[in-house]
Amino acid sequence: MSGAKVWLNGSLVDRANAVVSVFDHGLTVGDGIFETLRTYGGRPFAVRRHLARLTSSAARMGLSGLPPADALRAALDELVAANGLRDAVLRVTVTSGPGPAGSARPPGPPTVVISSSPLPAWPDAVDVAVVPWPRNDRGALSGHKTTSYGENVVALAYAHERGAAEALFANLTGDLCEGTGSNIAVVAGGRLVTPPLHAGCLAGVTRALVIEACGVIEDDIPLAALARAPEAFLTSTTREVQPIRAVDGHLLPSAAGPLTATAAATLRTIIATTPDP
Repeated sequence: MSGAKVWLNGSLVDRANAVVSVFDHGLTVGDGIFETLRTYGGRPFAVRRHLARLTSSAARMGLSGLPPADALRAALDELVAANGLRDAVLRVTVTSGPGPAGSARPPGPPTVVISSSPLPAWPDAVDVAVVPWPRNDRGALSGHKTTSYGENVVALAYAHERGAAEALFANLTGDLCEGTGSNIAVVAGGRLVTPPLHAGCLAGVTRALVIEACGVIEDDIPLAALARAPEAFLTSTTREVQPIRAVDGHLLPSAAGPLTATAAATLRTIIATTPDP
């Protein structure tokens, strides 16, 4: 079974025995960071980029004791081999460890977990809903991948209640920001445009690959421009490039237009030829 073993604080353990303290700060106050990776044919993809972002998030959170990148890379490989994974999802989660209640950080070593799960079954194209709550692009953790996902949970439930599969946020200035687990790109003026990092979006690994390979422009996108776009798509580790079919029930002219199709094909070429771009 995918995920039969979990890597926990330096050792492989059975999934049923992979437990952490009820006083872990990641549980009590969401004091943690994480990365989601994908394996292709039994090989984790873009490990260097994901671990670099994990290190950046740890620095921003002030989390100490993060294992070095080579140790985490070895742990990923160990888990993939132990679970016999081919195409699957890997998640690295790091919290500040057990501690007292409240926001003061515990002094002990971090909790480090690497787990695996099956790939989600994404549709060929996705409907999205824009939520009424803005992303705080000026927050202390803006743009970092932390375990404090309460806003995303509420936003995704809002989208699901309206028949959409992903929720999109604007930021405090009213510009397009990101999804709950995805970045976004739209076609404007015949070019692909994606929100810049200062808009408050996560520095997505797939986003960066598409920017580099497809000449995507980073620029502020007024939220109203999304519904007028001839085509748009989401990017994420598990979605790759996923066309957007409709925004708040409004069908876009093309659910997989030419620029979206080119971006998807280009990314697939990178995946097939460069396991750690």
